[in-house]
Amino acid sequence: MLETLDATALHRWCAGGLAALKRHQDEINQLNVYPVPDGDTGTNLVLTMSSAEQALRLERDDPGVDGQPAHARVLRLLARGALLGARGNSGVIVSQLLRGLADALGDIPVVRGRALAVALRAASTAAYSAVAEPVEGTVLSVAAAAATAAGRADTDDLPVVIRAAATAADEALARTPEQLPALARAGVVDAGGRGLCVLLDALVEVVTGAAPVRPASAPAPPRRPLAAARETGSTEYAYEVQFLLDADAPAVRRLRAELARLGDSLVVVGDGADDATGPSTWNVHVHVNDVGAAIEAGVVAGRPYQISVTRFEDQAADAARPESAPVPAGAPERAAVVVAAGPGLAAIFAAEGAVVVHGNPSAGELLTAVRSTGAAQVVVLPNDPNTQAVARVAAEEAQPFGISVSVVPTRSPVQALAALAVRDPARRFADDVIAMAEAAGACRYAEVCHASREALTVAGRCQPGDVLGLVDGEVHLIGNDLVQTCAALLDRMLGGGGELVTLLLGADAPDDLAEIVRAHLARRWPFVEVHHYSGGQPFYPLLVGVE
Repeated sequence: MLETLDATALHRWCAGGLAALKRHQDEINQLNVYPVPDGDTGTNLVLTMSSAEQALRLERDDPGVDGQPAHARVLRLLARGALLGARGNSGVIVSQLLRGLADALGDIPVVRGRALAVALRAASTAAYSAVAEPVEGTVLSVAAAAATAAGRADTDDLPVVIRAAATAADEALARTPEQLPALARAGVVDAGGRGLCVLLDALVEVVTGAAPVRPASAPAPPRRPLAAARETGSTEYAYEVQFLLDADAPAVRRLRAELARLGDSLVVVGDGADDATGPSTWNVHVHVNDVGAAIEAGVVAGRPYQISVTRFEDQAADAARPESAPVPAGAPERAAVVVAAGPGLAAIFAAEGAVVVHGNPSAGELLTAVRSTGAAQVVVLPNDPNTQAVARVAAEEAQPFGISVSVVPTRSPVQALAALAVRDPARRFADDVIAMAEAAGACRYAEVCHASREALTVAGRCQPGDVLGLVDGEVHLIGNDLVQTCAALLDRMLGGGGELVTLLLGADAPDDLAEIVRAHLARRWPFVEVHHYSGGQPFYPLLVGVE
């Protein structure tokens, strides 16, 4: 057994953790909540840790920074590699956990049990800070439970501390269905949390020499799902406002009081202590009805940027993070980077003048695309909820290059088309980004696919092969016939209003699907304008946008 966690042990943990994630990759992929065939949390974690391992392998001769101990250098490399290789929300959160460990252990000469416990708490805090609206029942809860158990062990005995942390994480994972109704409905535990448990068990094996023996992960007994209109806050407020703020601590204390008066779900976190002197950077989040007053309060407090306004009525609450930065002299003015899965989609976005990144990109790949535009101001359209966190990392990494990057949180390619349609170079960049975000939010989106597994959804129980109709990411229809389900889905969406319908045909769509659907719309909704394109996207025979 190891008494201290040194650089050699960390090298072994990285290799062992990556190998364990690869063994459990398919299992973790299958834990994605909805029964659609693109579950990729396990894959994203493997790719993220592969990037961390590669960074460690390529930088073996790195002398470190300011005489830091060898273990601190290794953790710094792991965190940096994971950050640039992060894919999906799970990958971004793991990169923040590693960053928290690196920051906490950077000045510790010898890492024993108590030091590791403190570092696990710092890692959990860093992960929570990386998420605009932390939700319990996710990997965040699992990380917090591990940190709490490590602290309660209250010993310098390293094996005791890491065993306590890993065991508590496993127990917290089993409780995630009690905390998140979507997991309870699907009968699974949280996929990202399962990945973290795999990594912690790998660390136990490195420290103790023996892998922990655990029963197969199983959700808690089914309970009545909790009703929740949104992840946080009451339904009284219609808008989510987020921005980054450069301000000093006293101004932020006044801002907190003002925003608390205006709304709820208020979160203000900074990169320094609340009593620090001088300006710091703060992440501000609040639900309000008076958007202008919330932003004006930020202007009074300091310099707000990355301003995002999301209307709950139009889309799920996800953080848009438009950024603003000085424009380098001589650089092109603006550009757009769009993530697209499918050759048809790539061609459509390229025709709109966007730089296209294919598939499931890492933060490093998105950063490369941003830099390749040569523009001083770039908007990124991720087109998938899991890519939004990766896009935000790329935006932050672009700042040292003098590039202002704004992320419009598009969840579907149809929303990106709506956003690109309203671009106006005559507007100020921040105003243009807000207009694009509003256009994307006003575009309701839907997807049709085949279920890959049995699951309980809000529309009932589905079986493998059933046709699923999803609206704004939630299963609304379960059918047996693809064409009939597509027609019923459009009827449901247009029943709530709409003037323009966009249809994107997938790689597996029948040749006559567009013609049949258009004919149905002409009969039932004759005054609706319809456009259809060959997107070529996998998994989804049809993507729909309604504006």
